[in-house]
Parts: sequence; structure tokens; C-alpha cells
Amino acid sequence: MNVRYHLRPFALSDLREHLRDTFWFAPAAGLLGAFLLWWGVSTLDSAIVTHLRVDKAYRELGDLASFANDARTVVTTVSAAMMTFIGVVFSISLVAVQMASGQLTPRIVRIFVRSRITKLTLTVFLATFVFSLLVLTSYESETEVPRLTSVPVLQSLLTLAMVALSLLLFITYVSSTLRLLQVGPVVDRIARDSLRALERQPREEDREGAAGTPGGPPPLPPETGRVRYGGRAGVLRDVDAARLVRVARRRGVVLRLLPRMGDFLVPGMPVLAVHGGGTGPGSVPGDAVSVGVERTLRRDASFGLRQLTDIALHALSAAVNDPTTAVQCLDRTVQFLAALADRPLGTVRHRDHRGAVRLVVETPDWDDLVDLAFEEVRRCVPGAGPQVTRRLLAGLDDLLTAVPATRAAALLRHRALLVLAVERTSPEHAERTFGLIPDRKGIG
Repeated sequence: MNVRYHLRPFALSDLREHLRDTFWFAPAAGLLGAFLLWWGVSTLDSAIVTHLRVDKAYRELGDLASFANDARTVVTTVSAAMMTFIGVVFSISLVAVQMASGQLTPRIVRIFVRSRITKLTLTVFLATFVFSLLVLTSYESETEVPRLTSVPVLQSLLTLAMVALSLLLFITYVSSTLRLLQVGPVVDRIARDSLRALERQPREEDREGAAGTPGGPPPLPPETGRVRYGGRAGVLRDVDAARLVRVARRRGVVLRLLPRMGDFLVPGMPVLAVHGGGTGPGSVPGDAVSVGVERTLRRDASFGLRQLTDIALHALSAAVNDPTTAVQCLDRTVQFLAALADRPLGTVRHRDHRGAVRLVVETPDWDDLVDLAFEEVRRCVPGAGPQVTRRLLAGLDDLLTAVPATRAAALLRHRALLVLAVERTSPEHAERTFGLIPDRKGIG
């Protein structure tokens, strides 16, 4: 059974993710596109003027020149005001994002950087500015109609259209940016991105921690060596599973990836374990490991839980004391775990075309994800009041009804520890009873 781990070539997938995490590519492409668009439209304007001069249609040519001169004032105003407009708009937006990152978590800045509407707005703004400057160079000082060689009519019309598009995008962009200041849209975005990351996970594999799997996969051959990492330090984002499978098949070994997605790699640390009697690779194959500055949701779906937990912990801190925000994070945490209720989890075993296991990749199992979702939050809950304890109990009970019996132990453990913590911190019986009533809204 072959594992379909990558839907596109690894190099292209890695480049796509890199470009999405950068803020310069779209504006740079927009500037180049603006220049090419101006060159094409100016050529059409020159062709129109040449055609009218050949036909000696001086009246029509004069009308075009009159319209272009009237539009010149607008184009001049646009070129002078657009850059100032860009600076003011994005300065205000960056302040808003800074406020949101301070109130929730710095990890949400990534949402702003990867936002398509943000990049599209900046691209159109800059393209409009550059295009208007180029259009101004097309205006001639010649006033006699028969001597005109170029009348930027189409260029002027296109400039007006780009200004109208910029205004529409400005409204959309402001609306999108303001949503970053609201907890609900932010945690909803994190949950949706995490669920999309789950869909990119391999579905056809043997997993050691799969729910309902009888027995287990055969054990790996004895470990015969380890391969050390020699690249730059950073967070492990992805591996080229297909390439590592080919390397392992040629050498007659099984490779096991030691770090998990999201782990920090430093040069010299072991990254691959070699199992079997063959000779393993001397080093990690050159682009088989993708390393970045910070974690992403590309292959690390648990990073979504990490972000939700960070926001909840920040809300439950004594300085903030916002239990409603923590309840909203718990809502999405329960949603994410419920989506994994019957999904195979655990170690992924990638196979070659003959069905032999060639690559083993460690991934979080159910217990790991439950601990990530509830361990830190549960420790802060007793001092936060009954709203969070009631919501957490309701979430655990809902998950207990959704998961198979083999996955209930971790949920029951957290429920028992939560009940014990509430009983210790609430001396009054009435307080304990009220705090231990499951409620999906916490209190109201």
C-alpha cells in the first residue's frame, strides 16, 4: 500500500509555502505586472492615434486629446496621493495587528502575513501608484492635434478603473483587518486552518496508534546507525517522504525520522535512524528536509491546538482575567478533537511500490493531542472561576460520547484531575457543585 503524502512535487510545495510566508513576492509581482500592463496599453494608444492620423480623423483625435487632458488632472492627483494613502492605511493596520497580537498571541501575526486580501490590497495600491506615474510620462506637451503621436486615453481609463478597484479593496481590507481584533474570527480562522491541515495528512497508512487497529504493525529491524542533520538551525516543517523512501529502497534499509514536525533542529543532532542490514545515507539528502524560522500548519496540525492553548492561557492569566475568551478557545479545541475522534493517529509508515516499509515518521497520537489541548488550561482553570470549569467539563463529556472506548482513558484522566482541582480550591460545597455542572456556554 503506497502512502500518498504529497499531492504536488516537494520542491514546488516548499516554494509555495515559502512565498505564502513572505510579504514581498506579491507586491513585487504587482509592480512588474503594472509595468507590463502600461507597456501594452500605451502600445494600443499609439496604434489608435496612428490609425486616426492615417484616416485624417482629426476631429475624433481632438476629442480623445481633450478627454485625456481632462483626465490628466485626476491621474496627477492619484499619483501624488496614492503613496501617502498607502502609508497611512498600513501604518494604522500594523498598529491594529500589534494590539491583537498583544491581546491574544504573537502567533496570529502569521495570519496577517499570509492573508490573501492583505497582499492583494498592497499589490493593487502599489500597482496603481506606479501605473499612474508611467501614464504621466505618456502625456505630450504638443497641443496641435495633427502633430500628436500618442494620446493616453486607454491608460487614463485604466488608471481610473484601478483607483476604483483600490477603493473597493480598501473597504474589504479594513473589514478583514478589524476582524483580527475580535477573538471569535481569530480562533475560527485557526480552527479552519487546522482542519485543512488535517486533510493534507496521509490517509492510507499503517499507524501504531490507530483507533480500532487490531494487534499492531510488525516491529522494525534493529537500529544500525543514525544520520545527523547538517543544515541550518530551524523548525522542522516538512520532509520529502517520496525521496527518503527512494533512498531507503536503494540502500535496503528502513529510515525513521527522529524529530516530529515542529521540533527545532540544530546542526549535528540525529535526524534519521537507520534500521536494517543495509548501509544508510551518510547525510540527509539535500532538499529532503524543509526547515523554517517558526512552526506552520503545513504538516503540523497540532500547531493549531498550540495557538488555541496559548490564547486561552493568556486569557486566564491574572493580568487579563478574560474567561469568556478561554471558553471560545475551548469551543474550537473541542471541535478540532472531535474531528479526530475516529481518525487514525500515531506513527506513519510510508511504503515503496512493493509495499515494504521504508520510512517511519513520528506524529502525535491521541493522548499527545489531548494533553496539549487540556493539560496547561486545566491547571489554570480552578482559579479562573466556574465559567471555564463548566465549559471544560462539558467539552470532555461531549468528546467521551464521540470517541471510541480505546481513546476514552486520556479524557477521563483529565476530567478526574479537573474535578479534584475544583474540590481542592472550592471550600464550600455549593461552590463545588456549581463549578462542576457541565455547561457548553460556561455560564449563560
